Amino acid sequence: MDIFDRLRLGGPVSIHDPEFAAVNEVVVSTLSLCTKLNQSGDIATVRALLSEIIGQSIDESTTIFPPFYTNFGRFIQLGHHIFINHDCSFLDLGGITVEDHVLIGPKVKLITENHPQEPSQRRDLLTKPILIKKNAWIGAGATILPGITIGENAIVAAGAVVTKDVQENTIVGGIPAQFIKKIT
Repeated sequence: MDIFDRLRLGGPVSIHDPEFAAVNEVVVSTLSLCTKLNQSGDIATVRALLSEIIGQSIDESTTIFPPFYTNFGRFIQLGHHIFINHDCSFLDLGGITVEDHVLIGPKVKLITENHPQEPSQRRDLLTKPILIKKNAWIGAGATILPGITIGENAIVAAGAVVTKDVQENTIVGGIPAQFIKKIT
């Protein structure tokens, strides 16, 4: 199993791992492409550059407003008819999947990476994937933490910090995010 497989499985992965240089190569390329993406005012160019970053073609029905940030990119999967507003950050070493018809507000952070609590291991990476299911809406400034699934049709209120899975057809909000109500 190479380092990319181990990251997808959740680690821990040490930054001193002999294979970590391969991760850094992708990061350098991704950061360069993100700079170009964020200097573009053309949605088609943004889509093309993000397609290059993630290694898959992004459907024309998906719109991303720059600036957009990712540290790796290769573990992002985007469906169709997605809208990602300004100034979002996707830290994807653990994997981020966004299904069809998802709305992501400005300044949303999707974070799949964490570190051990033990000080001697703190620089190691622990990763868990994020899954955002169909027709979900992530409000402005929300933060989704590692290992979270946002259920189909769910709404995450602006500014929420999501620390546990969100059930389908529900609204959550707050820090940490709590159930607000069922969507009927």
